[in-house]
Amino acid sequence: MAELQTAHTADLDAEVLNAGRALLYDVFDDMTDHDWEHSLGGIHALVWEGGELIGHASVIQRRLMHGGRALRAGYVEGVGVRADQRGRGHGTAMMDALERVTRRAYDLGALGSTQEAAAFYAARGWQPWRGQCSALTPDGVMRTKEEEGWIYVLPLSVPLDLSGELTCDWRDGDVW
Repeated sequence: MAELQTAHTADLDAEVLNAGRALLYDVFDDMTDHDWEHSLGGIHALVWEGGELIGHASVIQRRLMHGGRALRAGYVEGVGVRADQRGRGHGTAMMDALERVTRRAYDLGALGSTQEAAAFYAARGWQPWRGQCSALTPDGVMRTKEEEGWIYVLPLSVPLDLSGELTCDWRDGDVW
């Protein structure tokens, strides 16, 4: 029987964090150390079965700029379920937990989707950003055209123009 655990990064020991990192490296061929780092510092949703980690997701705080405002975003990172455990509702359980946190603590939810996961997020009410995407870099605002169409938002308390510009804060690795 699978069990869902939610905890802040600070409340997880090194063994659990290492298991989460290893799981995501197994799930994603292009996983990097920066990608793992992006998953840290917020709330993790972990699915365990028989003492083995089979699912990981987290929500962290980021600043997104839209409509002349800096918005507090619950940004979903590191969503993955072990291949032999997919289709059993584990992704849904993790997202339920993270969306509860996002709805209660942030102005909006946001995430960068893969092509394979886009329908999953859309079915949950996440909407693709239709406008221009950018990043606030050390050299100023730079368009991130390659990310356009893959950024999804969960509108909450702040009105959003999904065809407007959305700018993320800077970080090493993939900015979105």
